[in-house]
Amino acid sequence: MTAINSELIIDSNLLRKNISYIKSRLQNESKFMAVIKSDAYGHNLESVTKSIDDLVEGYGVVRINEAIKIRNLSKKKVLLMQGIYSQEEFITAKKFNLDVVVHNHDQFKIFEENNYFKNLWFKVNTGMNRLGFEIDDFIDIYNEHLFDKKFVLMTHLAASNDKESISNHEQFKAFEDLTKKMHENVEKSIANTGCIMNFPDKSYDWVRCGIGIYGGYFKNKEILTAMTLRSPIVNLRQIKPGQEVGYDGRAKATEKMLIASVYLGYADGLPLAIEDGTKVMINNKIAEVFGRVSMDLTTIDVSHIKDCAVGDWCEFFSPELPISEIAKSNKLISYYFMTGIKSRVKKIFLST
Repeated sequence: MTAINSELIIDSNLLRKNISYIKSRLQNESKFMAVIKSDAYGHNLESVTKSIDDLVEGYGVVRINEAIKIRNLSKKKVLLMQGIYSQEEFITAKKFNLDVVVHNHDQFKIFEENNYFKNLWFKVNTGMNRLGFEIDDFIDIYNEHLFDKKFVLMTHLAASNDKESISNHEQFKAFEDLTKKMHENVEKSIANTGCIMNFPDKSYDWVRCGIGIYGGYFKNKEILTAMTLRSPIVNLRQIKPGQEVGYDGRAKATEKMLIASVYLGYADGLPLAIEDGTKVMINNKIAEVFGRVSMDLTTIDVSHIKDCAVGDWCEFFSPELPISEIAKSNKLISYYFMTGIKSRVKKIFLST
């Protein structure tokens, strides 16, 4: 059995630096909710919670089992961002003092029947057209049930990464017009990472920040990738012009080349469709994928890297090679890589 392994190294110090930088962008006295759903975007939920608890006012997740894990580690707010769907989940949410998003009439009925209106966030649809009450429907609910209740009003931007998109301004206007019809104790939340970066004046009472914490936001170089995915070179091979590399002969040499086989493949979470030319880093130098990814190996052109040797690490993303690079060059998103690394990759969490 081989002792070598691929590694996913997570640096909690970078998570903290990213949060501190993002918070410095806020123009209001906003509370910071760290979105740590899907096992903290693959960064390990428990470890991330312990590392950032002093920097945040709350956490956002989707699954109730993740919310309970956080509650056992932190006294901060824990928000179920897609709400609950049964009486049993209501009882659990109440028991663990969880905040809950309500985004449709079926969910609201659960709270109405229990005459329970604490720790609620009401989501309205201002243009994303996924979850959330239509504005007129919510006004009816507000006038009948919520006019004297404290709650958080929230919505979700569809194009916050695109500062020029007209949809942002349409959503801001719809949201702000609605808030004017609410009483003064209603808190407001609209900002995700993109909104904080592009529209910091819209941070309101709560920001809900996810991808920026982990360094997957590609439009700001101050935000650093907190993960390093790396694997060792296990073989080096000289090939001649005209020789093909890998399955289906997708890559063909036009000159003499040195090809490194790296111990990472699609069984580890690297997409099968990774394209030739995708940049990686070996010995602090850029190299490129050459040939189709297989289950256990990826082949890399290292012809120009002097002293390249078996055992050298190949980084697919890291603080020095942002995860956004491999995502953009393969028409994917950084979330995909963060949450897709498989269990056979050794995970190492560097704590502060």
